Amino acid sequence: MSRMQETNEMFGKLKHDMPKELSGFINFSQVSKADGAIDKKNKELILVALGVYAQCAWCIAMHIEGAVKFGATKEEILDACMLAVVMGGGPKLMYMNVVYEELEKHFK
Repeated sequence: MSRMQETNEMFGKLKHDMPKELSGFINFSQVSKADGAIDKKNKELILVALGVYAQCAWCIAMHIEGAVKFGATKEEILDACMLAVVMGGGPKLMYMNVVYEELEKHFK
């Protein structure tokens, strides 16, 4: 099962078990990710880097998908992710494996 499938399955369970909490989180997330001083593509690039920094494989998958949706290139995604490595060192560098796994789904 892919990370996106796992995420969707988990969201389905939360929608059933904790609908108010999930709805509140989703609303906050949508407002925060809307175009503003920073456009959607760049927000997704920031979120990919934060996913690497947080060592969250599912976050990386979700935000690479979002970045690609808004026109990010493979090079832009890798560049953003390396900023997390700059700040976090070796443990974040190891999460570049997850980045490459997810990139392979979008760039051949």
